[in-house]
Amino acid sequence: MTIDDVLASAEAITSWQEDLYKDLHRHPELSMQEQRTRTVIANKLAEFGYDVHEVGGGLVGVLANGPGKTVLFRADFDALPVKENTGLDYASTDTGTTIDGETTPVMHACGHDMHTAAALGAASLMANHRDAWSGTYIALFQPGEEIAAGAKAMVDDNLGGVIPKPDVALGQHVLGDLVSGHVGTAAGPVLSTAASLRITVFGKGSHGSMPHLGIDPVLLASNIVVRLQSIVAREIAPSDFGVVTVGSLHAGNSANVIPAEATLQVNVRAYDEDIRDHIIEAITRIVDSECEGMRAPQQPRIEVFDTYPLTDNDQAVYETVTKGLVRGLGEGRVETLNPQTASEDFSIIPDALGAPYCYWGFGAFTADQDVLPNHNPGFAPALQPTLTTGTQAAVAAALAFLGH
Repeated sequence: MTIDDVLASAEAITSWQEDLYKDLHRHPELSMQEQRTRTVIANKLAEFGYDVHEVGGGLVGVLANGPGKTVLFRADFDALPVKENTGLDYASTDTGTTIDGETTPVMHACGHDMHTAAALGAASLMANHRDAWSGTYIALFQPGEEIAAGAKAMVDDNLGGVIPKPDVALGQHVLGDLVSGHVGTAAGPVLSTAASLRITVFGKGSHGSMPHLGIDPVLLASNIVVRLQSIVAREIAPSDFGVVTVGSLHAGNSANVIPAEATLQVNVRAYDEDIRDHIIEAITRIVDSECEGMRAPQQPRIEVFDTYPLTDNDQAVYETVTKGLVRGLGEGRVETLNPQTASEDFSIIPDALGAPYCYWGFGAFTADQDVLPNHNPGFAPALQPTLTTGTQAAVAAALAFLGH
């Protein structure tokens, strides 16, 4: 059987694959709480004949098929605390509980259900057509991507001791930047490094009519917000990329009460980890100086969390993957992916395993649809040809290394 025959057989699995996707979409689960989803995946992998292991809240299915390279393909499967507004007949109405104990609506607003369904389809095709390839195929399903916890959890739970060492690692993400049916990749940085900061600054509470007797943390936080905008504009070279976003500022509960503290949440992104670290240092420096200037009664509290690595595609792996995608999908469906400002923890796994990698995107919406960004309450990729394209792309890339 040829590689073309394997890819063509993707059409034969669309019935169960679409049903699976709709089931996953209807029943999303929050990061590191994905028990039901994990069971669904494990059952399918076992059905396909994989050697299945649970590792760090995720799953790996290992399929040995004679001598050859070892290829790892990764998909993520957690959802977001977002209330769905897609109008789909399989829309989620489920809720979950956050780590703070709050009940929240849950939705697959980032396409991880699409990633999982496509990866399971690819696992099925690889298992059903072993005569077309030789080597070892590892289907890895990762929890907790949305909070940058899942990849690290799997590595810390001895992932490297459970699976054969991969020669190459692969992954993909559904994106609105590409038309459904198309894929896009590039060498070098394709997803930004990122980190978030939670900053608490302290003042002195007072009556709103007596500001001179207090130290206003709202004013202090507001000054910090304005000053932070100078970092990228004046400390980062115009040829480099950096983003500083203040996504949350909370202080007080009353119009006539000056509160005792204020909390900001800040997100940082860059295509270089040194630039990311420079931005974090600058944020710390600005916060400290503003607090000193306002005579804050105590030092600010700064916590860095949700740190994502740079996703930096290996040149040689990129070239092999691109040839495989062009051969499998056709040159007209393979594009150059512009660097994305979103971030991923995918690369933690291949970096820990010492494997070069390539990560690419596949299109979410057809040309006649309105394009919505990931994490939007209305984010609902076109079911087809998105799902089949993701499946075929995964197989085409794997067979570029394993195929006869």
